Amino acid sequence: MIAPELNSKEMKELFKAIAALRNVDECKKFFRDIATLSELTAFSERFQVAKQVTKNVPYREIAKKTGSSTATITRVAHWLHHGMGGYKLILKRLKA
Repeated sequence: MIAPELNSKEMKELFKAIAALRNVDECKKFFRDIATLSELTAFSERFQVAKQVTKNVPYREIAKKTGSSTATITRVAHWLHHGMGGYKLILKRLKA
């Protein structure tokens, strides 16, 4: 189920803006302007965790490699397996 907040006009505009980005350089520019370095680091960390979880790497090893807490790893694993399929979609597309 999609959270109602994700269906707001403002969220739809944001997602359309992201979908309009054409390459990595444009993504870097947009995301650097819209998010803090801490937020971007958190996104990057979660993505790296998701990649490791799909490879069945033990959580403690993931924590050591990424610096993530086991709580964060557990949360990412939950969304990977029980979320909306976003992690699986992009990991399959990128064949990460």
